[in-house]
Amino acid sequence: MDRTTGEKRLDISGLIEKKKKTASVGTIAEKMIPGILFGIAAISVLTTIGIVLTLLTETVLFFKEVPFLDFFTGTKLKPLGKDAVFGVLPLLTGTLLSTAIAMAVAIPIGLMTAVFLSEYASEKLRKILKPMLEILAGIPTIVYGFFAFTFVTPLLRSFIPGLEPTNILSPGIVMGIMIIPMVASLSEDAMSAVPNAMREGALALGATKLEVTWKVVVPAAISGIIASFVLGISRAIGETMIVAIASGSSKNFTFDVTQSMQTMTAYIVEVTGGEAAAGTTLYYSLYAVAMTLFVFTLIMNLVAQYVSRRFREEY
Repeated sequence: MDRTTGEKRLDISGLIEKKKKTASVGTIAEKMIPGILFGIAAISVLTTIGIVLTLLTETVLFFKEVPFLDFFTGTKLKPLGKDAVFGVLPLLTGTLLSTAIAMAVAIPIGLMTAVFLSEYASEKLRKILKPMLEILAGIPTIVYGFFAFTFVTPLLRSFIPGLEPTNILSPGIVMGIMIIPMVASLSEDAMSAVPNAMREGALALGATKLEVTWKVVVPAAISGIIASFVLGISRAIGETMIVAIASGSSKNFTFDVTQSMQTMTAYIVEVTGGEAAAGTTLYYSLYAVAMTLFVFTLIMNLVAQYVSRRFREEY
């Protein structure tokens, strides 16, 4: 009996010692995890800081050679040749026009799709349609670009005889098609988050399904819906391959969407793919345009965050 009791005591002592060792290892791991997570989080912050510093450094060198006002108010962009002229307005016009066309396509179609999925589609149909819609987001943008150039442009030229082979209208429409899944998905998520009690209360008061949708659900989800619009605009501003393929490289300062135009992203692709020697004004113009694009995208993201906070409804 005593021998058995002694063995039990030894077993218990061993388990206690083992538990203490395991606990010490777990404590060390617990202390290390916050540092590891902080390091991982710091990578993204440091990367952003590095990008901004690089853009700022090279952009300052560009503005030492080209006056700031001439760059932002100039209507001519002729980066090559002896008498080079650097005005960003042609690129800004092309970027804003393509973005406006894209959102004119994406906003109504995306919002109507979100309304249908959220308010009218059955659960079974929603589970089928939403993944099919989001497949559009997985198509490479270069495929969209060739689709715009080889299909949409010839189709539009049959209706618009004056449309040039490369123009801003065709890539703008295709960009809108590409952005539809983003607008539809984010808007549908925002509308689905509205409590059913609000819908049921409105229906109980005699409202129709359409009235409930547009006078109750959409206003309640307006912060998420507007945020999806703003993020869609940011996506359109930063699009590269579609406009690089289908909009051409003509640096025209015009508001005629049937003409060939160039966006800021397409200009960056052109300069980086050309023979811009490091240290030249053409080389530094790449960073000046990239900095302008960065500021535009940053403003759009800040607007989206402000709208989300300003109009957010919590249930």
